Amino acid sequence: MKILPPQLALIGLAAMALLRLAAPGPILLPPVWRGAGLLPGLAGVVLLLAGSTRFRRLGTNIRTFDEPGVLVTDGLFRVTRNPMYLGFVLALLGAGLAMGALTPLFVPVAFLIVANAWYIPFEERALEAKFGEAYAHYRRRTRRWL
Repeated sequence: MKILPPQLALIGLAAMALLRLAAPGPILLPPVWRGAGLLPGLAGVVLLLAGSTRFRRLGTNIRTFDEPGVLVTDGLFRVTRNPMYLGFVLALLGAGLAMGALTPLFVPVAFLIVANAWYIPFEERALEAKFGEAYAHYRRRTRRWL
């Protein structure tokens, strides 16, 4: 069974809550400053929704391990090839900041590593196989993250 990115993000969120309760490590933010997590958290949700909405409108596949349908290069995809992965990282970062402790912040880093080492390379191979030079051109002109 392959874990999809939204599933991994939910597992990560649960792990963050457990880490906060069981082994919080140093407290980085006092309660009054934990609202600072709203900014990256909301930015992440906006990126997720905008990217997934664009995929839906174009009628292309959003599931990581299925064949891509359409090469999306407009909107947010002009700035980053992976706005939804960036959205997951920012949403998890926001949740971690809202928790105020150090150990939950390891999860967004872990998600970024997994996305960068597993999900994204898998998708890039599929996109290159399907769209060839069009994807290669897009890849050259658009950064993976930002």
